[in-house]
Formats: sequence, structure tokens, C-alpha cells
Amino acid sequence: LEGLAAGQLVLHHQPKRDIRSGRICGVEALVRWRHPTRGFLPPDRFIPLAEETGHIRALTDWVLAQAIEHQAAMRLAHHELEMSVNISGRLLSDPDFGDVALRLAGQAEGRLCFEVTETAVIENPELALALIERFAGAGLHISIDDYGSGLSSLAYLKQIKANELKIDKAFVLNIADSQRDALLVRSTVDLAHSLGLKVTAEGVETDTGYAILAAMGCDVAQGYLIARPMPLKELLTFLQEDRRANSAVSAGWTPVAGVGRGA
Repeated sequence: LEGLAAGQLVLHHQPKRDIRSGRICGVEALVRWRHPTRGFLPPDRFIPLAEETGHIRALTDWVLAQAIEHQAAMRLAHHELEMSVNISGRLLSDPDFGDVALRLAGQAEGRLCFEVTETAVIENPELALALIERFAGAGLHISIDDYGSGLSSLAYLKQIKANELKIDKAFVLNIADSQRDALLVRSTVDLAHSLGLKVTAEGVETDTGYAILAAMGCDVAQGYLIARPMPLKELLTFLQEDRRANSAVSAGWTPVAGVGRGA
């Protein structure tokens, strides 16, 4: 991947808010390609290419190492947050990747979460489930990402040793207007909780949607209402401002809708 060799890749982070406490509880690491002629490229523009060409391994190693460094910087600024990193399904059948990932994870100064898609597990279940169990046994948290976007299988959901289930944004974006989406989200929240999983909703963009998710018992919200993905320097500023806003609410100030949230 030329962007990696040329030093054009950067890591952004999107905050995740605990709905009950109102506090930021973690961030998801998201890679961006700062292309010299095409500008910022989102991951869906180059991740599939990296998977097809075999460069996904080098890219993921880089992202994981950078995420661990950034988590240490957050901790230095007194923000103890879980760092989530996406793991391609192509790597779940690579034991050598497991060795490297665990070695890097051993350097982390905070909790790490590996996000894997359910479809990735379905492609090669025996190897994928074994590696996921190995990660979980080493103390890493496992998140089932984009749940509902593919052929969701209760059989695999039961087998995956996970801590979190992330509901795909396709079901969350219109939760206030679509009774069908609302019903699917509510049933997913109930199902996940019955399996002992924390539930994160992706694509939260409105106060109404946030309130509906809270009423459903969803645990964590992630989306543009909370904040857009941002580089580390901006993230540290955001976290500091969000902490002040939460302190003001705790001190008795009347909160204004959207306070402490990003654009």
C-alpha cells in the first residue's frame, strides 16, 4: 500500500458515549489516507484494495501500533479510555497475525477491544473462532461489529466469545421514523443483553434517536451526534471540554441538548 510506505496514513478516533453516565467511555481507531492529489480518503475507499492485495496485514499492524501509542497519550492526559481497533476477517485465519497482535497488545497501557464482523467469522469459522478465543483469553475485549448488516446467525453469535455487539448504523439512522427499525433495534438490545453483551449503537445522529436508544436500554452511543472521527490533538481537546461539560451538569447546571457533543 503506497500510502503506508509514503507516510500518508493518519489515525483518527471517534468517541463512544456511555448512555447511562453520559461520559465518554472509549474511542474507535479509524485510519484515513491523506492522498497527495485526492485528499482525505475514508477506509472504504482503500481497505478492500488492501485486503485483495494482501497489504491488510501491514496496515493493521500499523494501525494497532499507532492506536496503542495514542491510547498512552490519552492516559497521560488523564483520559482512561478503551481503544477499539477493527480487525479484518482476512487476518482471523492467520496465526502469525495473532502472535504479533498479542505482542503489540501487551504494550498497551489501557484496555483494547478488537472489532470483528460476524461475516468474517462465517467465512472461516474454525480458525476465526479459535483466534478470537485466544484474544479473549489474553484479556482483550471482542466486539461484533456491524451486526445486522449481513446474514446474522444466532449460531455464530452464540459461539463468538464477545463482550460487545455493535448495531449497524443502517438500523439506527432512521430509528425515530421507522417502526420496523425501532423494533429490530429493541429486539437486538434485548437479545444481546440476554447473552451478557454490552450494546453499542452506531450512526447516532439526533437527540431523538439518542433518547429512544436510552429508553431501549442501549449501553453506548457512537455517531456524529457524539462526535465525528478526529485526529489525536483534536480528540484530547474534545475530551477535556466534554469532561468540563459533565462536571457542570454534575454540579447542578441545567444541561443544554448537545452539550459536550461534536458536530
